Parts: sequence; C-alpha cells; structure tokens
Amino acid sequence: MKKLTILITLFCYSQSNAQEPTNKAVFLEKWENSKEYLVAIAELMPENQYDYAPTPRQMTFKAQLLHITKNMHWLANSYFAAKKMDTINESGSKAELIAYLNNSFNHVKQAVAATNPTELSQKVEFFAGQKIKLQILNLLQDHVTHHRGQLIVYLNLNEITPPKYTGW
Repeated sequence: MKKLTILITLFCYSQSNAQEPTNKAVFLEKWENSKEYLVAIAELMPENQYDYAPTPRQMTFKAQLLHITKNMHWLANSYFAAKKMDTINESGSKAELIAYLNNSFNHVKQAVAATNPTELSQKVEFFAGQKIKLQILNLLQDHVTHHRGQLIVYLNLNEITPPKYTGW
C-alpha cells in the first residue's frame, strides 16, 4: 500500500509539473486575447472614421493599425524566423485591414509557437542593445498595448464605447 501511495504521489507531482505554463504558452494565450480585443476595436470604428486623428501630429486610426502590424512583422521576421508575409495595400478597405490585422497576429503566433522555449533566453542584437528573445516577446505585446490604448481614446473621442477590456 505504501508503494502505491508513493507511485500515485509521484505521478500526480509529475503531471502537475508537466502542466505548468511556459513563458511561450503564457505569451501565446495573452497574444490571442490581445488579437481579439484589438480586432474588436478595429471593427467598432466606422470605415469613414479610419482617417480620424485627434490632432494633426498624431497618426490616424488606420495608420495606428498599420503601424502595429508593421511592428509585428518586423519583430517576428527578425527574431523568430517567421516566413515573410505579403504587405497590405495601405489604401485598402476597413475589411481588408481587419483581415490583415488578424493575419498579422496569426503570423506572430505561428512564429512564436514554432520557437523552441529554450531559445527565449537566447541573446539577440537589438537597436536598444542586446536583449533576450523573451524581452522581444514582451516588446511585441507592449507595443500592441500602447497603440491599442491610443485607439481606445480615438473611439471615445468619437463617442464610440470601446469593447470591454480583456486582460487574459
């Protein structure tokens, strides 16, 4: 009976450790929620307001979305060996831009999913100095969050209620 108890304990312990999330898994879960949240924001803004900017020195709503996607492509292609994605026709419709936004998030997700978790501690050269790939993942999410916050302000300035926040 004692051996059976020990075996069961060891099995349960090994299963609980195997189930612990990795940095990569945590990022991918958050990335998917970030995509859904940003796409919901992009869908709320009427197409005739995609050229809206609160002041002349700020990017338009559309330019913000394009900037986010370009940053995703740059970081995924530079640090996670993603296959190059076709660029978007920047004068395309709202529907085309939202499709491209979805594809851009999926592009990053596939590149990160294909990355060996041990690579996340690998040092890479970055314009801000040497970083590890985990820091690049944090930058990817932080950059989206920064510009998404601006887009929420754009919605509010146009009296459009933003979608409910999705954190995880």
